[in-house]
Amino acid sequence: MTVDATQPYDDANIFAKLVRGEIPSRRVYEDAHSIVFHDIAPWAPVHLLAVPKGRYVSWDDFSASASAEEIVSLTRAIGQAAREAGLVERGYRLIANTGLDSHAEVPHLHVHILAGRALGPMLAHRDG
Repeated sequence: MTVDATQPYDDANIFAKLVRGEIPSRRVYEDAHSIVFHDIAPWAPVHLLAVPKGRYVSWDDFSASASAEEIVSLTRAIGQAAREAGLVERGYRLIANTGLDSHAEVPHLHVHILAGRALGPMLAHRDG
């Protein structure tokens, strides 16, 4: 099911439960506003997810409503987790899906940090 990023935040989503500690996770970074943890269904040899602890449906919601402190926290959490995982030298990709066309699946902002192999082009190229 894809997420309509214009809908209100749903406190029952899996990442809200994870932030509250109701679901365990393999955390690699945490501060007052952000958490970074291993994805349970990785798309690459390294697949981390960075989430704000606040109630944000999407990047659009976060960028419009989050405090400067929350925005800095998430940005620094991503960088710190990537450095600590040794991803900087070979490179990594960040993905944040917003809305129906992106196929966002969880109504809580999350940034995928993917690495550990050549990841190929950003999107499959199509003619026409």
